[in-house]
Amino acid sequence: MPRLPAILTALVTAAFVLSPAVFGQFGGYEPSQFPIPQDSPKAQPAGYAFAIWGLIYAWLAVSAGVGLWRHGADGGWTRTRWALIASLGPGALWIGIAMGDPVWATVLIFWMLASAIAALFATPLRDRWVLQVPVALYAGWLTAASFVSLALIGAGWGVLTGETGWAILTLLGVLAVGITVQTRLRRAPAYGIAIVWALIGVAVNNITAAPVLGALALIGAVIMGVTAWRCRETV
Repeated sequence: MPRLPAILTALVTAAFVLSPAVFGQFGGYEPSQFPIPQDSPKAQPAGYAFAIWGLIYAWLAVSAGVGLWRHGADGGWTRTRWALIASLGPGALWIGIAMGDPVWATVLIFWMLASAIAALFATPLRDRWVLQVPVALYAGWLTAASFVSLALIGAGWGVLTGETGWAILTLLGVLAVGITVQTRLRRAPAYGIAIVWALIGVAVNNITAAPVLGALALIGAVIMGVTAWRCRETV
């Protein structure tokens, strides 16, 4: 059944997009979920930044629909679909897991990230706006979200360093993965743009309480933005 991957992609995408309606909107972990409560965590972007999920959900839904309708048996799309299914399928349960156990949610989100990056590398050069761009935005935001989740686990359980230390490690981790993926991919600048959006959100969140950290996040956003800009020519 050559159309089976397209059908499965449409189904898991629908489950993923509808998950907030099932589990509720997610704007971050609750402070009480950690032994050391994480009130206004420094590693986390400002609340408005989570609005990017609306764009990601809508674009992934359009991509799945167009893919099923016009590219159901397309081999280039199929290579992307299997990795995307591996990310979106478990991801449909992520909000529910995050509301109950941030540790397992962190493990899961790194799985979602690895699968999303694999899907991004598998995207064909054609059909950029209906396949590559939504997958790139999704993978880019997950790159930031994964390390933010890890930072809250580390700070919330008092591992190694404090909240500020984990926020700095988060910035370094996001940049290390983001720059590596973007430069090896040499296309899909939407991936870097999603990371820039997240880093600006971190800067806004810290602009008054921790201005040095906010400045570091802005510097990181500039570096990531330049990296994405340089990769635009091969798109």
